[in-house]
Amino acid sequence: MGVVTTMDPNPGRQSQLSGHALVGAGPGPRGKHYVCGSFAAFTNILVTFPLQKVLFRQQLHGVRVTDAVRQLQREGLRNLYRGLLPPLLQKTTTIAIMFGLYEDFSRLLLRHARRSGAPELVTRSVAAALAGTAEAALTPFERVQTLLQDHRHNGRFNNTAHTFRTLLRDYGVRECYRGLVPILLRNSPSNILFFGLRGPIKQRLPEARSRAGHMANDFVCGGLLGAALGIMFYPLNVVKSRAQAQVGGEFVPCGRVLMTVWRERGGSIVLLFRGATLNYHRSLLSWGIINATYELLLKVF
Repeated sequence: MGVVTTMDPNPGRQSQLSGHALVGAGPGPRGKHYVCGSFAAFTNILVTFPLQKVLFRQQLHGVRVTDAVRQLQREGLRNLYRGLLPPLLQKTTTIAIMFGLYEDFSRLLLRHARRSGAPELVTRSVAAALAGTAEAALTPFERVQTLLQDHRHNGRFNNTAHTFRTLLRDYGVRECYRGLVPILLRNSPSNILFFGLRGPIKQRLPEARSRAGHMANDFVCGGLLGAALGIMFYPLNVVKSRAQAQVGGEFVPCGRVLMTVWRERGGSIVLLFRGATLNYHRSLLSWGIINATYELLLKVF
């Protein structure tokens, strides 16, 4: 499929090399994909959280970026990073799952594919889809993040732990998974495209001759893919934000939520995609950071 994998093609050589290193100096060959993904996400969230918060307000209320920024200014610096913990926990875990499970599923499925003759493209696509589906198990973190970022709930939910306790006590586990359907519809297809196109895009970039050059190529490759996928799946994120901003009541189907937002915004595609420009730039930065940091850490480990 042309995907650039980061695994050593000669596991025996890798074992010999690790034998000369200090014991416990780093994670094992398999675990490193999870660790590197987690650290990459941690770096990204700290840098881009304020942009994400502005974008969320645009998705939820359909306001201009200047209006969203004014909302945050009125709420003060103290509330700027309100809601940071859920995405920090969620992203560090989901990105670890995304990269780690993709590698694990690929290794497992390719072993069987060699016997059955299944195309590698199909095998790796299935691995990416399974990793995306597994990520959706952490929907409750996105749910809590939405509630903490929505200023209408500022007086109701104090912090991450309080929000979880309130949802579980008053509404049950099911309420924590509100918005699961658009997340599932987003995760698997976007994973398939990300892992399927990452290698071919990097191959078309100028050849890197230094570590800085490799980091730049990884940043561009990840950033372009993340930005493009962010635009492609933007309406699903709008639906997710609207669904998860509700507390209690009916679980409205994904299609009906989309039609509600569509009608509220006058049937305008432009208004439906309000915030997409900021999302494009945020995704460009976020996925550039994630991909470049992930690949750099793989080389370090």
